Amino acid sequence: MREFIVEADGGSRGNPGPAGYGTVVREATTGEPLAEVAEYIGVATNNVAEYRGLVAGLRAVHALDPAAMVHVRMDSKLVIEQMSGRWKIKHPDMKPLATEAKSIFPPEQVTYEWIPREQNKHADRLANEAMDAGSRGEQWSPSASTAALKTTSGAAAPASEQRPTTPDEQHVSTPGWGSAPDLGAPATFVLLRHGETPLTPQKRFSGSGGTNPSLSAAGREQARRTAEALARRGTIQAVIASPLTRTRETAAVVAARLGLEVTIEDGLRETDFGAWEGLTFGEVRDRYPDDLNAWLADPEAHPTGGGESFAETATRIAATRDKLVAAHAGRTVLLVSHVTPIKTFVRLALGAPPESVFRMELSAASLSAVAYYADGNASVRLFNDTSHLRP
Repeated sequence: MREFIVEADGGSRGNPGPAGYGTVVREATTGEPLAEVAEYIGVATNNVAEYRGLVAGLRAVHALDPAAMVHVRMDSKLVIEQMSGRWKIKHPDMKPLATEAKSIFPPEQVTYEWIPREQNKHADRLANEAMDAGSRGEQWSPSASTAALKTTSGAAAPASEQRPTTPDEQHVSTPGWGSAPDLGAPATFVLLRHGETPLTPQKRFSGSGGTNPSLSAAGREQARRTAEALARRGTIQAVIASPLTRTRETAAVVAARLGLEVTIEDGLRETDFGAWEGLTFGEVRDRYPDDLNAWLADPEAHPTGGGESFAETATRIAATRDKLVAAHAGRTVLLVSHVTPIKTFVRLALGAPPESVFRMELSAASLSAVAYYADGNASVRLFNDTSHLRP
């Protein structure tokens, strides 16, 4: 039985805006491109364009061999998770496209894999060529395509030669001015650390494995001041919070002021600090000096008693980020979380090493912000702002 790889992508310059898709079909064993398809589809959203690219790729394989096994690779977390059956398809524009995609091959012949945008350059460039053609009032022509020539080093490498990426490498594209203005509005995450708890002024470890404290009176006042400041700015469109009590309470105050509901996201929870929960740094140093030194030196090291390493936290945050970016493209969303997750969002956006989290100060009820563009670029726009807490 023959095996093929479909790499598909889609984009919209405006979301919704002028949109197009691109897809390339490869021989699974060699990685050789066998077919390219691209099309300008008029005004549509990013997700609709991505689904159109998927459908086109599956149909191209069906024309080659309807009995083939197909492995779909896309950088759209939304499409991959929905087509794999792990996420529900709610949007009315995507339901018929997903149904069409599922009808082309029996489900046992198709598998799905999310890949970073960096590994999907060929399809991405085809989609951009289609949108460029549309801007000229034309349709994409295979004879004019240079997509395969403009990947990192000529034609894309076979799947067997593409190594997995780490959370540090995912969602990072060319630094600097790489985010062109025609990529549409980014997904912007405003990152709010929860207000103070009784443990905060004492600088005690307070993760997801401890006593789960509530806000103190000072913390509730910080949440109120933050809510007023965000209401004046008027840009927040959704509120998502960690499941821990202090973040839920902070989010509830802000959401009530903004007239929004709070959605809970487990991926935003704080690191589990194991046996260090409730202790100060000095107390941990006195009781568990070897474990603390190892933890400070190695992101793979765990706190005493198990807990969660910084590397594990980074993997969780990267997956949460990708899911939320896919679900909130073009929107400004408030994420109410904790010290380590917020520092990790910023670290990954900057492409900074793991030890950089020890060099960031993040105050209670502070605001930070990161924007994520359609080409994979991230832009840190704000960090540890506490101006809204001043009288």
